[in-house]
Amino acid sequence: MVEVLPEIICVAVALVAVLAEAWHLKRISRVRKLAFGPTGKAAMWTLLVPLLRVVGIALACWGFLSLWLVVEARVHKSGVVAESDYRHLVLIVDVSPSMHLKDAGPEGKRSRRQRASDILESLFNRIPMRQFKLSFIAVYSDAKPLLENSKDHEVVRHIMEKMPMWHAFKAGKTDLMSGVRLAAKIAKPWNPRSTHVLMLTDGDTVAARGMPRLPASIDQFLVVGVGDPNSGTFIHDHQSRQDVNTLRQLANRLKGTFHNGNQKQLTSRLVSKFAEMNDADKVKIWTRREWALIACVVGSSLLAIVPLLLHYFGTRYVPGVRSLFPEKMAA
Repeated sequence: MVEVLPEIICVAVALVAVLAEAWHLKRISRVRKLAFGPTGKAAMWTLLVPLLRVVGIALACWGFLSLWLVVEARVHKSGVVAESDYRHLVLIVDVSPSMHLKDAGPEGKRSRRQRASDILESLFNRIPMRQFKLSFIAVYSDAKPLLENSKDHEVVRHIMEKMPMWHAFKAGKTDLMSGVRLAAKIAKPWNPRSTHVLMLTDGDTVAARGMPRLPASIDQFLVVGVGDPNSGTFIHDHQSRQDVNTLRQLANRLKGTFHNGNQKQLTSRLVSKFAEMNDADKVKIWTRREWALIACVVGSSLLAIVPLLLHYFGTRYVPGVRSLFPEKMAA
């Protein structure tokens, strides 16, 4: 009942305002020549004044009553994010021995893992990280979750820079698909389109099969390649280099985006995707509270500006006695 009370009162107030405007027009008609000159006519636009006043009163009434009776007060605390507003960032990081080869970066002197760490650090500095919960999946011959749904971003920095993770795996070929499958499994229970997945790899070996079906919770999938894509480095009986074509194909199969991060950081367009809200969040913003605030502003503005418009633009008639001899009056 309380939720519809502002609408009921608003309709009653609007009806009273209509009656008041009708009475006011009747009173004005008696003194129209005194107010508007010999013609007794105001400016044409003033025909809208009764409507503007009724609309302004109705909007202001509904807005203020909604804020008072229905809408709960919203308290904003600095640095505090509601649990429902958190988003998820899942990192799939290749930790195979080939990631320690030094052929990455603009000068080709950093290891691929260091280059991946630089890209990740750049991303952290350019998006609102306090809104994200992080999950970290290390991939080599299989996939291992090292971090799940954590708010501590420093742990990720420590893992990327200090931990020799490839020792925890059995030697073999890199199985990136196992990381994708694990990411899909972790993200499945989360809200739709609330998750971004970032894969950092040199694409040394990518399976041609085993593509998992991504859950509805994953909104963006970004594959970033590191390492020299032109000249390879010999390791484990083969030439290792960033396989750009295979990684681009992998991103396409996942309906994601590929970026060659060996020399260039993530573009602003790619980073902006991490900061964008999905359509459900945008609709969520426009609650009754926002509409009530707009109604208060519009209604109050109409009631405030109509008297000024009437005063300056209501009629061309200027009361008073004109002098027949303005020059003598000026003297």
